[in-house]
Amino acid sequence: MKLVDLTHTFTIHTPGWVGYPSPKLSYFQRHSTNAIVSQMLELPLHSGTHFDGQMHIISGGADVASVPLDRLCREGVIVDVSDAVEDFSIITPEMITSRMEVRKGDILIYHTGWHKYFNGSPEEDEERYYLRHPGGNRALAEWIVEMDLAWTGIDTGSGDHPMNTSIRYKRPDALKQYELQSGRDVNEVFPEDDLFVMHKVPFRAGVTHVENIGGDIEQALGRRCLIGAFPTPLEGGEAFPCRVVAFLDD
Repeated sequence: MKLVDLTHTFTIHTPGWVGYPSPKLSYFQRHSTNAIVSQMLELPLHSGTHFDGQMHIISGGADVASVPLDRLCREGVIVDVSDAVEDFSIITPEMITSRMEVRKGDILIYHTGWHKYFNGSPEEDEERYYLRHPGGNRALAEWIVEMDLAWTGIDTGSGDHPMNTSIRYKRPDALKQYELQSGRDVNEVFPEDDLFVMHKVPFRAGVTHVENIGGDIEQALGRRCLIGAFPTPLEGGEAFPCRVVAFLDD
């Protein structure tokens, strides 16, 4: 069996989501003073490759400690849609189902190619990564629920299209660029009352997601295999960084 890491390496340069504070790594014991090293890490839970809990978006929802292991780790597919997307593309169910069979209850990871723009990558482009990535709309959100998926993962900064998040308010220059490129008013494509639909609809049905998938994902594209996401089971935690692994039966 070959193990493929689908996780971005975490560093002090790893960003949280747009507007979130950066992580801080510090020493409180050093070899020179204490003969050992001890460190402290302060970070937003939505930093790097991370698993969103239901309570992140649903009031009274489950925390990350409540997700059973057999939901975190099971069979699934890693679908490559990178040939069908560009800046601001909308990901549809057909883009996924035309490339691979997805079964009810699967884990679904879909690869856009955007992981190559993540911080620390040779093609690093933080603005393109967070502000212009592809993402789903209501059609994809409702299909995810219909398929009763265990969880989904994507190699972008959010499961939602950036223009269907608060980025449209935080970065009006990105909104302007989107409307110029698409030739449409953002509210025609993403109504304001449908903001964060890729969170709100699946999460309410118990289907959450992993954001910032990366690592060696290109070694596992187009595969059906055992997939696992392993966040620390933080009681009361609405999210947590995680290690994501594809177990390839080679």
